[in-house]
Amino acid sequence: MTSLRRSPEKIRLPLGFSFSAVAAGIKVSGRPDLALVETAGGASAAALFTKNRVVAAPVVVGRAALRSTGGRVRAVVVNSGNANCATGPAGIQACERVCREAGNLLGVPAAEVFPSSTGIIGVRLPVEKILKKLPELVNLSARSPNQRGVRAFARAIMTTDTRPKIASARFRVGSQAVTVLGIAKGAGMIHPQLATLLVYLFTDVGATARELKRLLREACDHSLNCMSIDGDTSTNDTVLLLASGASGARVRDVRTRKNFSAALNAVCQSLAEQIVTDGEGVQHVIRLFVEQARSREEAMQVARTIAHSMLVKTAWAGADPNWGRILAAVGRCGLPIDPSRVQIFIGSQKVCRNGIANEFNERQAHRDLAQPVCDVRVQLGRGRQSVRFLTTDLTAEYVRINADYST
Repeated sequence: MTSLRRSPEKIRLPLGFSFSAVAAGIKVSGRPDLALVETAGGASAAALFTKNRVVAAPVVVGRAALRSTGGRVRAVVVNSGNANCATGPAGIQACERVCREAGNLLGVPAAEVFPSSTGIIGVRLPVEKILKKLPELVNLSARSPNQRGVRAFARAIMTTDTRPKIASARFRVGSQAVTVLGIAKGAGMIHPQLATLLVYLFTDVGATARELKRLLREACDHSLNCMSIDGDTSTNDTVLLLASGASGARVRDVRTRKNFSAALNAVCQSLAEQIVTDGEGVQHVIRLFVEQARSREEAMQVARTIAHSMLVKTAWAGADPNWGRILAAVGRCGLPIDPSRVQIFIGSQKVCRNGIANEFNERQAHRDLAQPVCDVRVQLGRGRQSVRFLTTDLTAEYVRINADYST
């Protein structure tokens, strides 16, 4: 049973970005909670945001800023410990003040400062604490990339995460090296569409905002949108891709675009795996394969129904090979699936054949499910499309974390 990826020891750094972080006193713990990314030469930008109808102030401000600048970003300011959501006009004004002051300190327009927040919903943003620390945050930015700054940024954006989430990839096109770096946070309220998921992707390839948007959407569809911890979609979900162009390579070149797409997909997949592995209270990660569907959308519908079933997730928590719960979830997914054509595998064993029990070694299935990572495969017998979906069990520890979150 192979394990999922963890944050690497060595980080590949793209040209054109600098990182810093400080403690502003937003978190009761006193840990770093304010972070900055600066790109002195500016960067093309594309973003995907939460599909929740309740959206946080930084999502509103950031989305509007990208529209007004045509996808141009000079800096990203992120705070953790407070979501600045459900805070009314005051929340929007506070977010705009942070962008305006950061812009003044950096000598750039406020619209080119992209904001993000993560933390408790419904609590006013302590904007004065943030404004007080912005000068220190800007001064710490060395205007050159460094691994220490990247790790500090990754830690400062954490909330219930137990570890930072970082991934990077590099490829060459002739004499030019192109790097992709990803930093993420997320451990609960994870069901992208997107999830208290924040993901920042940095590259030194050259690209327009439109080119980046297409490549970002493709990468997310097969990674960050193919995972779920608890079925909840956050109010603050943001995935931001910035391209400095400092490498000299351009995605309009067919070979560069192909290699960049592969690198971006690999980084997003690694971040997705790190997020799921660090899920709140998670003991077991399930790699759920739904196969033989008529369309990818159909496979996703089945995968999400299984992944969000409380009965299925609690069975996985106990390493109980109760395949009947999986079959029942398939049957209520809303599609006209014929149960007599469904096959289910746990690990390498077929536990359900044509919708009825298949003889299998229950002890071995229990041992497979008891591993940190286990494969579960569902074949629908309807077509040739499939999806790989990362999900988890549901434990008492998850309940404890979220029962105490705001207190």
